[in-house]
Amino acid sequence: MKNYITIFMICFLSLNCKEEPKKVETKIKNTKLRGSVFGTSYSVIYDSNVNYEKQFDSLFYVINKSLSTYQTNSDLSKLNRGEDVFIDNHFINVYDASKSIFDSTEGAFDPTVGNVVNAWSFGADKAIKDLNRVKIDSLMAFVGFNETTRSENKINKENPNIYLEFNAIAKGYGTDVIAGFLELKNIKNYLVEIGGEIRVKGINVDKNSNWKVGVETPRFDGEQSIYKSITLKDEAMATSGTYRKFKVDENGNKYAHIIDTKTGYPSKTNLLSISVITDQCMYADAYATAFKAMGIEKVKTFLKLHPEMKVFLIFENDKNKLETLSLNDFPE
Repeated sequence: MKNYITIFMICFLSLNCKEEPKKVETKIKNTKLRGSVFGTSYSVIYDSNVNYEKQFDSLFYVINKSLSTYQTNSDLSKLNRGEDVFIDNHFINVYDASKSIFDSTEGAFDPTVGNVVNAWSFGADKAIKDLNRVKIDSLMAFVGFNETTRSENKINKENPNIYLEFNAIAKGYGTDVIAGFLELKNIKNYLVEIGGEIRVKGINVDKNSNWKVGVETPRFDGEQSIYKSITLKDEAMATSGTYRKFKVDENGNKYAHIIDTKTGYPSKTNLLSISVITDQCMYADAYATAFKAMGIEKVKTFLKLHPEMKVFLIFENDKNKLETLSLNDFPE
């Protein structure tokens, strides 16, 4: 009987002492999502196996419902028509940031210049035929972001004909919103890009390296090529160029699609590309636009007071050759 018990115990122990199978760790790879938004494309890369495409689409829908000039039922379109509008937090965030940038750039960034941009055929609407000084002056009478104010969830305009447009900051803001969503999901590594405006955090886990992004070469033939590649670390970058939307006069002078907010005329400039790096993409986006109107010398002076912004300029010299200028330790 003892032998049977001994054999049973040996068998029992041997069954229970079998080595447990090792758990195979599933390595998390980047999820890559692409789509269309704000009249351009977006790309998001992040280190999670969860697909957040539906959530992104929902966020884009809400932002468009608030700030789009293309949607007739958006809060911004209603406000421009003179309707009574109760604005949401997205509108407040963009409006308040725009006010700050308008003040700091002495009006070089002005979201009320949209009708003048459209009149010159640089915008989404039809151009005005036979544009002249009288017609420009009539439109400039309604330009001035300082003639608008916010009282909690209401925007007040001194003149009801003031036309607001946030296209020069909206892509950057959308980039920040998606980045904020990913951080709420505790995602530590991501790259968000909307229409060339970028925000990154952490590393590219697929390559186990920092995020690499490119600055485009200014080309007037419509082709694309990379001028330089740089590394971004927990920051945002936006690039604004004059080489895609421009006019050429009878003397061969190129006129940027940035309107001088003081004169109402397109600014003639040798600045072709401005890249700005800072912590939030909406600020990089807006300042890149403002700097085109300010010109190189004013930008250099401005950046002495704003060391938190890194800037890279590409411009044409008097021999029509490309030159570059890195300011505030823009990465090489």
